[in-house]
Amino acid sequence: SPGEWLVAAYARLVTALLPARRDLPVYGEHHEQMSAQRRDVARALAGETAASVWSTAQGQLVLTVAVPVQRFKQVLGAVLLSRTGNEIDRAIRQVRLDILKIFVVALGVTVLLSFYLAGAIGRPIRRLALAADQVRRGHGRHTAIPDFTGRHDEIGDLSGALRDMTEALWTRMDAIERFAADVAHEIKNPLTSLRSAVETAARLTDPERRNRMMEIIEDDVRRLDRLISDISDASRLDAELSRAAIEPVDLRRVLRMLAEMHAEMEAGMDDAPAAPRIALDLPETGDLTVAGLEGRLVQVLRNLIANAVSFSPPGGTVTLGARDLGDRVSVIVTDEGPGIPEGKLEAIFERFYTERPPGEKFGTHSGLGLSISRQIVEAHGGTIRAENRRGPDGTVAGAVFA
Repeated sequence: SPGEWLVAAYARLVTALLPARRDLPVYGEHHEQMSAQRRDVARALAGETAASVWSTAQGQLVLTVAVPVQRFKQVLGAVLLSRTGNEIDRAIRQVRLDILKIFVVALGVTVLLSFYLAGAIGRPIRRLALAADQVRRGHGRHTAIPDFTGRHDEIGDLSGALRDMTEALWTRMDAIERFAADVAHEIKNPLTSLRSAVETAARLTDPERRNRMMEIIEDDVRRLDRLISDISDASRLDAELSRAAIEPVDLRRVLRMLAEMHAEMEAGMDDAPAAPRIALDLPETGDLTVAGLEGRLVQVLRNLIANAVSFSPPGGTVTLGARDLGDRVSVIVTDEGPGIPEGKLEAIFERFYTERPPGEKFGTHSGLGLSISRQIVEAHGGTIRAENRRGPDGTVAGAVFA
C-alpha cells in the first residue's frame, strides 16, 4: 500500500544515515576469492566447517560455506555452497522498519501527552500564577483566583489554598482597616475633651474651676495612656502568638494562683468595702493541662476575673471552675452581677465596646479586654462565649463566661 511504501522509504533513508556495515571482500571471479574458497574447502576436507561473507558490487551479501562429507568419521569430500543474503537483508530491514514504526508511535504518543499535560497542568498553573501576580500588583479586589477545586487533584488543592489565602488576606486587611478606624475614633474622643479642657482652662481666672479643669486634663491624659497601651498590646498580639513557643500549662495551678492573689489583695485592703471573694470549683482528679502560652492565658483569666469582680456586688462570689472534656479543658467564670444586657452577648467582645457598672468612673477601661481575650483564646484553638445565669425564679442572677 502507499502507506507501507512511504514507511519503507523512510526506513531506507534512516538506514542510509546509520553507520554502514564493515567493508567486505567483493564477490567475483578473481584470485582472492578463489584462494579463500580453496582455504574453506581445505578446512572442510580436514573435517571442519568454514564460512565466508562477501559483498557484490551492488552491495548485496553473499554467503559461502564449505562442509565436509563424512562416513563413519572418514572425510570423503567437501561441499561448497554459495547463497545470497537477500533474506537476511530483508529480515533486518523488516526489524528496522518495525522499530521505526514503534518509534513513530511513541513519538506521536509523547507529543499528544505533551499537549494534554500542557492543557491539564501547565495552563491552569499559569492562570493561577498570573492571578496571584495580579493580586500582588493590584489595588482592589477585582482579581479573583480561578477555582479548580472541582478537579480533586493537586491543582485543585493549590487553587483552593490560594483562594483561601487570598480571602484570609482580604479579611486581615479589612480587620486592620477597621482597627485603624476604631483607634482613630477612640483616640479622637479624649483628644477632643482634652483640647476643650485646655482651651477652657486658659480662659479661667477662678483657681477652683481651673483646678477642676486640670483634673479633667489629667484624667484624659491617663485615659489616652491606657488606651494607647492596650492598642499597642492588641497590635503585637498576632505576631507574638505566631512566634512564641507552645508549652504545657496547668490550668489548675493557674486558677489557684489567681484566687490566692485576689485573696491576698483583698486582705491588704482593710479600709475598703467588702470586695467579692473568689471561690474555686475544680475537680479533685483529672488533667487540666493545655498546650499554650501561660502568660497570655493568665491575661485572659485576669480580664475575666476583673470584669466579674467589678460587676459583682460587695461581698458577692466569683466562681472559677474548670472541667476536663477529653480533648480540651473548659474554664468557667461566674459572677453574681446584673448580667449582660439582652442582645449584647456578642457585642461585648467587639473592640472598644464598654458596658460598665453604674457609678464607675468613665474612661477607666479601654474596651479592648474582652476583644483581646477572644483573640488569644481563638489563637489557642478554643472558643469563648458569654451568657446570663438564671436564678430559680427565672431572673438574671449573674453572667457566665466559658
